[in-house]
Amino acid sequence: MRLLLEVTVTQERDVPGALEGGADRLLTTATETAVVSATCREAGDVPVFVAVDSLETARPLLDVGAAGVAVGFLDEDLEVDVAACASLAEVPWLFTALDDTLDPRRSWRRLVGPPRLPGLVGVRSAGDPRGMGEGYDALLATAESDPAVAALLVPAGGLLAEHVPWLVRTGVRAFAVDAQVRPGGSARAYVAADLVRSWRLLLDAAGERL
Repeated sequence: MRLLLEVTVTQERDVPGALEGGADRLLTTATETAVVSATCREAGDVPVFVAVDSLETARPLLDVGAAGVAVGFLDEDLEVDVAACASLAEVPWLFTALDDTLDPRRSWRRLVGPPRLPGLVGVRSAGDPRGMGEGYDALLATAESDPAVAALLVPAGGLLAEHVPWLVRTGVRAFAVDAQVRPGGSARAYVAADLVRSWRLLLDAAGERL
């Protein structure tokens, strides 16, 4: 089974390394239409999701090639804003603010249902706002507790190689990397193909054991 590898990019110059290394999906934090358009052209058939703060912001980016959006819609009680998320029903979307909610377990229930919010393809989480260094144990326990959660979970925010086999055993099938695939972990460095490839090989090996 092929596990999904998502790579965060900030501009089109990050894309060649991500694709050469074997990324299955890209997430861009750029919101400028020209940058997103160039990133999507460079990505070709590999889907690009773009982080947005509203559906109105998303529309022009979808028009220039983005395959989906990444959102962190929360209500005034720091819970998943179900109404805002439901407005994305016709667009594939990722949820990115699970770790910022007041009660993550309750927020998971709002996302996965039943009924599951339409269009939702993944939930990025580190298990803790401070990252997986603090949240890994909680994240693993959450994935183990519910197959519906594991099926949507995209571990992100400090993922380490040693986390992967244990998360895969719970049913997690998608993983996200960012600084891990930039030389020195620097945001100023472009995504490097060899670093992406090391994660691709790791995921492939884990997938072969399923």
